[in-house]
Amino acid sequence: MALKNYYELLEIAPGSSAEEVKRAFRAQIARYHPDKVQHLGREFQSMAADRAAELTEAYRILSDVGRREEYDRAFAEALGGGAPASAPTPTPAPSDAPEPPPVEKTPTPPPPGRMHTPSPTGGQFVQERATGNEFVRKATLSRLRQALAAVGGGYDETVLRGFDLALVPKKQMFGRSKNPKLLARFVAQLDRAAVADAWLQAVKSGDTKNDEVCVLLMGTALAPAGELAGEIADQRRKSHGAKVTVIPVDARVWDAHMPLDAPAVAKTLLARLKSGT
Repeated sequence: MALKNYYELLEIAPGSSAEEVKRAFRAQIARYHPDKVQHLGREFQSMAADRAAELTEAYRILSDVGRREEYDRAFAEALGGGAPASAPTPTPAPSDAPEPPPVEKTPTPPPPGRMHTPSPTGGQFVQERATGNEFVRKATLSRLRQALAAVGGGYDETVLRGFDLALVPKKQMFGRSKNPKLLARFVAQLDRAAVADAWLQAVKSGDTKNDEVCVLLMGTALAPAGELAGEIADQRRKSHGAKVTVIPVDARVWDAHMPLDAPAVAKTLLARLKSGT
């Protein structure tokens, strides 16, 4: 079994100081705290606990001078010998440095024993991160489908390119349905680019001049609220009256940047998701 690349896991450079290691660990571990994943089902909770254990192990090794030097030597040997140019001697951690904050349901990793040969390319980490994102996506969509079923019918599911889930109002005998088309997409990074692309795909999905479209854009890594709101406002100005609503949703806790004119069905759906009922 190859040793994990703890620097990539914490998303820091090999030469990072002890304080930078601590800050990176706290930022990463917060994403997988049980309070943040309790609404996503057991499958994702188990995956989050595993990732939290990996982060804790990375912190304990990279924040300890002796263990970190041993780890860096093993890594350098796997790359052909010699210390990595970007990895100077780590700054000693303060003597009063706090232990990693406990994470419920996260097993305590065993103390490091004999070093295994690390993967020089870090490809294993990239693959694991992609697999983790896919777990999150499936768990998020599963919770969304459950909430939709609880809210009630009135929709037929269809397939629409660019979206993970597409629901169109059932045809009525007389007149148009008052419900909007509901589209959902999960993205790893919910930022301005994700909003712009989701808006563009929504406009392409049909007659948005007459038929309302509501997009639930879900993710676990969100840009600041002001940035997202600014992009939504820009897209509204550019779309020339298209009836499109994009709602950014933090899939960890189901908080949503809900516009005042959001469709009632979207408000009801997200309220149910947030309450966990």
